[in-house]
Amino acid sequence: MEGSRSFVLLREKVDTLDRQLLHVLRERLDLVAQIAREKRESAASLRDPERERVVLARVEAVAGEEGLDPGLCRELFRVILAMSVRVQEQALLGVHPDWGHNVHRCCFQGSPYAYSHLAARRFFGSKSRHMDFVGMPTFGACVSAVEAGEAGWAVLPIENTTAGSINETYDLLRQAAVSIVGEEVLPVEHCLLGLPGTNLTGVRVVLSHPQALAQCRGFLASLPDVQVQAFVDTAEAAREVAHRQDPAVAAVASAEAGEAYGLQVLARAIADQQENWTRFVVVAANQLLPDPALPAKTSLIFTTPHREGALAHCLAVLAKHGLNLTKLESRPLPSRPWEYMFYVDFMGSVAEDRVSLALSELEGFCPFLKVLGSYPARTRVVGPEGYNGQPET
Repeated sequence: MEGSRSFVLLREKVDTLDRQLLHVLRERLDLVAQIAREKRESAASLRDPERERVVLARVEAVAGEEGLDPGLCRELFRVILAMSVRVQEQALLGVHPDWGHNVHRCCFQGSPYAYSHLAARRFFGSKSRHMDFVGMPTFGACVSAVEAGEAGWAVLPIENTTAGSINETYDLLRQAAVSIVGEEVLPVEHCLLGLPGTNLTGVRVVLSHPQALAQCRGFLASLPDVQVQAFVDTAEAAREVAHRQDPAVAAVASAEAGEAYGLQVLARAIADQQENWTRFVVVAANQLLPDPALPAKTSLIFTTPHREGALAHCLAVLAKHGLNLTKLESRPLPSRPWEYMFYVDFMGSVAEDRVSLALSELEGFCPFLKVLGSYPARTRVVGPEGYNGQPET
C-alpha cells in the first residue's frame, strides 16, 4: 500500500509540473505577442532566422549542462518557436468592424473532425475556442455561405502533395465574390480505426473518402479478404463505424476523428506516401491585407492573348518586378476548347509597390485578370538556401 501511495504522489507531482510548464509557456507566448506589436511599430520582419539559430544553439548548450538530450530539446524548442510565430501572426491579424456578426462562424466541407475541420482549427489557433465551425455538404455551399454573409470564413482544400490540385476549389475561386485571406498546411496522417478491442485480422470492410482509400491502396491491399467502400468523408466514415458497432468494419480517417467517436487506432500512418500534406485556403467576403511584418503570398488568375509568347511575357513581367513564383498551373477555359487560364502564386502582397506595378502592367496586357487575394504565407522560400521543402508549421 505504501508503495502504491508513493507512486500516486509522484504522478501528482508530475501533473503539477506539467501545469507549471504550460503556465510558463503561456507567459512566453504573451511576451512574443508583445514583441509582434513592437515589430509592427518598427516595421521589422516577423521572423528572424538568425535569432532562431541563436536560441536553438543556446537551448542545446543549456540542455547539455542540465544532463538532458540536446537533440530532443532542440526539437522541442523548434515546436515552441513555431508556436511563437503563430502567436505573432495572430497578434497582427485584424478583422474589419463592419464585417458583421458572423465573423465567429467558419464553414468547411464535411463532418466534424474531417481534415478540413482540423485545418480550420489549426488556422485559427487559440481563437478556435471562440469560433463556430460549421460542416457543409459541398465546397460550393461553403463559398455560398460566405457570399451571403451567413459565415465569415470558409476553409477549402486547394492542393495535396500526392493527389495534386483540387480543381473544384480553383473553379469556385474564379467565379465567386470571395477573397483568399489565409492559407493553412496540414500534415495528413491516415489511420485505420476500429471499435475498441478490434483485431486487425478481423476487419472485413473499410470505409472512407475515395481519395483517402486511394492514398492507402498498398496497405489496404495487404489486408486479406477486405472490401473497401467509398464514403462521403473520412470523419463521417469514422462516425459510421461507431454507429454500426460491428468489429468487422473499420474506417480510414484521422486519429482525432477516432478519438472523437470512441474508436481505436488499429494502424497508424498507413498512406502509401508518408509525406502527405494538404494545403487549404481560407476565404472571406472582404479582402484582408496581411500586416507588412508578415511574409505574404498573392494568388491570381489570368488569361493571355492567343498569340505566341504571351505566357512568357506575363512571367517576364513578374520577374522584372522581383516576384518569386511558388505555383503556376493551367486550366482549360470553359466553352473555349484548347485555350487556357493560368493560376499563379507568388511571394508578396498587393500592398507592396512592386506588386501593384506588376499587376497594373498585367492588367493592360491580359484579357482577364482576377486577384484572388494576398495573405500570410504558410509555404514559402526559407533562408538563403532556398525552399526547404517543408511547410511553415
